Amino acid sequence: MKFIQGTDRTQLALFPTCLDDTLEFDNETRLIDLFVSSIDLKSFGFEMDFVDNGRPAYHPGDLLRLFIYGYLNRIRSSRALERECKRNIELIWLIKGLVPDHNTISNFRRDNPSAIKKVFRATVQMARHFELIGGTLIAGDSTKLRAQNSKKNNFNAKKIERHLAYIEEKLSRYQSELAQEDGDSTQKETIATEIEKQSGRRAKYESLLEQLNSSDQEQISTSDPDSRQMVIRNNITEVAYNIQSTTDAKHNIPIDFKVTNNNDSKAMGNMVRRAKSILGTNSFTVLFDKGYHTGSEIRTAVELGAEVIVAIPSVSGSSMAPDPAYNVSEFRYDPKNRTYTCPQGNTLSTNGSWYNKERGGPSRKSASSVRVQHFKTKACQACPALASCTKNTRGRGRVIERTEHQDFIDANRRNVEQKEHLYKRRQAIIEHNYGTIKRQWNFHYIITKKGKDRASSDVGFMFVAYNLRRIFNLVDQEALKKYMKMLWLCFLAILDYLRARKKLIQRSEIYRFDNYQFLQPHPNSRKWAYI
Repeated sequence: MKFIQGTDRTQLALFPTCLDDTLEFDNETRLIDLFVSSIDLKSFGFEMDFVDNGRPAYHPGDLLRLFIYGYLNRIRSSRALERECKRNIELIWLIKGLVPDHNTISNFRRDNPSAIKKVFRATVQMARHFELIGGTLIAGDSTKLRAQNSKKNNFNAKKIERHLAYIEEKLSRYQSELAQEDGDSTQKETIATEIEKQSGRRAKYESLLEQLNSSDQEQISTSDPDSRQMVIRNNITEVAYNIQSTTDAKHNIPIDFKVTNNNDSKAMGNMVRRAKSILGTNSFTVLFDKGYHTGSEIRTAVELGAEVIVAIPSVSGSSMAPDPAYNVSEFRYDPKNRTYTCPQGNTLSTNGSWYNKERGGPSRKSASSVRVQHFKTKACQACPALASCTKNTRGRGRVIERTEHQDFIDANRRNVEQKEHLYKRRQAIIEHNYGTIKRQWNFHYIITKKGKDRASSDVGFMFVAYNLRRIFNLVDQEALKKYMKMLWLCFLAILDYLRARKKLIQRSEIYRFDNYQFLQPHPNSRKWAYI
């Protein structure tokens, strides 16, 4: 039987090919190279000025190419990227045979969180150029990415106090045993060692408790200080970061992301404000799930001019009436007379006073307050449905609390009811991103440690890779090359202009007339320049 034969490894090639010939003309690695060449790395914040003394540094463009290629091909580890530089022909072509050390690779990602965010903005700008972003309907959501911090290294006040109580019990027992020992020196030494060990642990936990009490945080993590223990789903918790993002509906392309360590309840207003700045308009509709349903945040988003559709959470058990027919949603509000009408036809009015209501519990550091008005009626005591309406049958009857943000909450409720078909699109718009990044690419955890800035670099490369993948799939490759070459030529022209201007300024005097600047050429030069 005949088989396809490979090339003899020892055979010499008469006409050896160059490195560029090893890569197909339509390989997407060429697009990565053009994309990085088309952006102004210095204005993005990458360090371009290095001293001439010592060993030369790697160009930021080469390291940026390396990371974008790695994330597009599901490689994030700096050591794995170092290995690929030696054996991957595409990477050898992309960074011209360079093999940076894994520490150099890791430090580049660590030191450039802001610049990487601007690279992500460049992908959004490219998508807008090719009209891949509609800017009329966006969806927002969050996802939890596990941090490099175990649950054992995450503490709150109760957990620390539990450890301290256990240590005190152990120390008390050891002290009692030590007092009872009268002759065995070996046993005494063993007990003394254990006492010293537990005393060290007590000092550690006391120090953590002191740090926690002196801060405004409810948790403290020792491996990754900014990470927090959060609920992932149901009652499952994980020490993680919460990644907020907004995605345009036209082609499911993310336009913004932010790494946080808080829950969703206070995130919507800021994300809508950022979306308005990115899109340059406020004439868009924004979709969020029920985790974002907070009156103050809905108000902020509406006042920014956006149309808000936020899912309405179900009524909690403590807020429900004994009979659901008497829930607060069944009471009709009259904005003109500022009264409520109950299902029995009685009118509930307010005295006009505002009261501060604490939310989150008075003992919690994150507790906040909201202003409310109370609506009630004297007709409750004689009402036959009192037991079905409220559990407070012996007091003043049914009291309805209306917050200062209730008008905006009611407007959102009307939007949800009238435009339910729009809200049903939310999951398909934004879960598409998280499904690809977390399930298909296996980027379900943060690979960096020591803070939100480093985590932001990791997440930034995820979204850069995701946007480039979407653009590469949606736009013709020749059109992409033409666009990026155009940007590259413009960038080179600007550099040439700045260099020429610098030389002319060194040789000439600048004359100003109104808003124009003219350069008088040097007497020995025949060139005349206009700025």
